[in-house]
Amino acid sequence: MCYTLKLATPRWNKRARIAARKGEQAMKMSFRWYGESDPVSLEYISQIPGMRSIVASLYDVAPGDLWPQERLEKMQADCKAHGLVFDVVESIPVHEDLKLGRGDVEGLLKNYCENIRRCARAGVKCVTYNFMPVFDWTRTQLDKKAPDGSTSLVMYWDQLRGIDPLKDDIHLPGWGASYSQAEVRDLIQAYSALGEEGLWKNLEVFLKAVVPVAEECGVRMAIHPDDPPYPIFGLPRIITREENLDRMLAIVDSPANSLCLCTGSLGCAAFNDVPALVRKYAEKDRIAFMHIRNVKLMEDGSFEERAHLTSCGSLDMAAIVKALVENGYDGYVRPDHGRMIWGETGKPGYGLFDRALGAAYLNGLFEAYEKR
Repeated sequence: MCYTLKLATPRWNKRARIAARKGEQAMKMSFRWYGESDPVSLEYISQIPGMRSIVASLYDVAPGDLWPQERLEKMQADCKAHGLVFDVVESIPVHEDLKLGRGDVEGLLKNYCENIRRCARAGVKCVTYNFMPVFDWTRTQLDKKAPDGSTSLVMYWDQLRGIDPLKDDIHLPGWGASYSQAEVRDLIQAYSALGEEGLWKNLEVFLKAVVPVAEECGVRMAIHPDDPPYPIFGLPRIITREENLDRMLAIVDSPANSLCLCTGSLGCAAFNDVPALVRKYAEKDRIAFMHIRNVKLMEDGSFEERAHLTSCGSLDMAAIVKALVENGYDGYVRPDHGRMIWGETGKPGYGLFDRALGAAYLNGLFEAYEKR
């Protein structure tokens, strides 16, 4: 059974949300977890002050397949045993055939909707996804060493120039793990033929099918921006800037069709004013999930991921949090990515130490603005 999302209640009214939570911490601090194989354990995550929610997925289930209900229930039980709540899924992957509008679109949509229902039964309230062609993100290096000895993810244009994906083998971080080089070339050609408007058309088909199901189940769908928010190797990118975010949200005008607003993804393009975007969509209650991280922009458009502190990068983190608090934001927040520090090893961007520091910093900003 699904739980109905009552869109007419004061929850969606900015003033009512602020008044109802005056003096309380409205947002829900969360942490991404990669399951039982993650070296960052639930025990460690639970020790981070203010930590509430776990963001996870069934990472080994192929896109388009059904998620076993019992595994979702087990994940919820494991989190509960550590004083945490599993209520955010990141992500239910969108099959390439749905993005391309080919093959068994009806069957894939049916399975996607059923996975939303199964997540809802397990207590999930927010489902993040993306509509990026082929790959979720592009970086040129995962372990760029800073002068202080920490390492982080970067994208440098001088490392991309001269690469022809239709002729050269691509060995970029995050590329090639899921597809062979031949498959990558076939997909790039298919998306080039589809173009941006074709991708928009297929996103509309997707949203009109899944958002009503999410509404019925009390789940908010949260689309992640393209990372980075501009074309790479000719692949179309559409979730990139304000006018495109507006277009996406207008396809199905419902709080169940919302944003996962990633400051680092949108912020690695100089044309995006991130604090202004946060303020605009928080005021409209169209942000379900915030990924908050800092990036340093270079003159040529390259970027480096940095520590969360405002002074470490190009984004005004205090202004971002202020915009959320002043608009009664009560959705999910997670410290997104982190450097590898203090000799820690593991999944790049997803170590414990720097993300825990990021959570503490963000909690401090939220508390300061909420108590004003």
